Amino acid sequence: MTPRPWLHGFLDLCLLAMLRERADYGYGLSQRLAAAGVADVPGGTLYPALLRLEEQGLATPSWAPSEAGPRRKYYAMTGAGRDLLDGQAADWRRFRDGVDALLSASEVRHD
Repeated sequence: MTPRPWLHGFLDLCLLAMLRERADYGYGLSQRLAAAGVADVPGGTLYPALLRLEEQGLATPSWAPSEAGPRRKYYAMTGAGRDLLDGQAADWRRFRDGVDALLSASEVRHD
């Protein structure tokens, strides 16, 4: 699956939602996005998004040893990240419902 152009607008929201569940490192987050059916997100898109979350105080990094290879940089959600996610999740649901309504109306007219 390739990244969708609209994913850039929602990647931060997706990352925060996953970090609410547990801290994770970049590749782990990428795998979780793909497993959820969202998109295969290349590192050139993922890591700048994680850095942005870090710089905005929404996620905090820490380094941990890895069983296979070099140590990994894990990201954990901050309180500010939780607050932002709560507000954006409500906005997303309203947006999603509006798009669903438009798509449903369009399907009815073409049947």
